[in-house]
Amino acid sequence: MHPIVEVLFIVIDLYMWALIIAVILSWLVAFNVVNRRNQFVFTVGDFLARITEPALRPLRRALPNLGGVDLAPLALLLGLYLIKRLIAYYG
Repeated sequence: MHPIVEVLFIVIDLYMWALIIAVILSWLVAFNVVNRRNQFVFTVGDFLARITEPALRPLRRALPNLGGVDLAPLALLLGLYLIKRLIAYYG
């Protein structure tokens, strides 16, 4: 495989992990396990929101509103996985 494809896979993997961590952190904040007033938690949460929200926002507008359930991260993870598989197949 080309080194460019390998770097692209690493970037996609890192973004997928950032998305997973952002979802888990949002759950921890929602259930009052961690406090957003903590400087470290705020910094990590803000960083993760800044890198994941641009990709999640269009998906949230396109997906139906299910109340408290947000399917946008799941849809994004599936899309990123599909992109990785397509690159591996055609690249």
